[in-house]
Amino acid sequence: MNLALFDFDGTITVEDTYTPFIYLSVPKWRLVVCYLILMPIILGFKIGFVGSSTARKAISKFAFMGRDEQTLKSIGEQYALGLDEQINPQALERIKWHQQQGDQIVVVSASLNLYLAPWCQRHGFDLICAELKSNKGRLTGQYREGDCCGVEKSRRILQQYSIEDYDQVFAYGDTEEDQSMLDLADISFYQWQQVKG
Repeated sequence: MNLALFDFDGTITVEDTYTPFIYLSVPKWRLVVCYLILMPIILGFKIGFVGSSTARKAISKFAFMGRDEQTLKSIGEQYALGLDEQINPQALERIKWHQQQGDQIVVVSASLNLYLAPWCQRHGFDLICAELKSNKGRLTGQYREGDCCGVEKSRRILQQYSIEDYDQVFAYGDTEEDQSMLDLADISFYQWQQVKG
């Protein structure tokens, strides 16, 4: 059996799914406050001085801090129902190929478990992703194990899977945040171009 590791945003999907979920799930007044407070970080991200991981963590903190966990899970489940419409045809073809081989498919993403967990469960995929902490049914706005990007992706993969037990490891990504995951694999695809194996 092979192991197939897929980044989500920009690899499985044609677009980012994190930002639309923020706009969908966060009340307008909170978005305005969040934007005003985080304007230096947002502008820094847009001009390349602030990394995407830093921006995501800051936005998630202000967007979700103190929010009811069950309410956000319900919104995430509804949001997940529309994600199939955003699947990249190349990704769908490759996923089907892995399924026909009987391979184990894992989505490895910096996007949130609130919507990725129900989507992956519906499709029978394993999931490694950013998870928000909660306390007594309220989200804290902080990540459980930090942002799931860069070397954190490969660390979590190796923590959960004995990759030497698989015949081959495939990995698919589209940004520098995926590089450590691509390096783990026998066969890697970057922006759907094979770069290893």
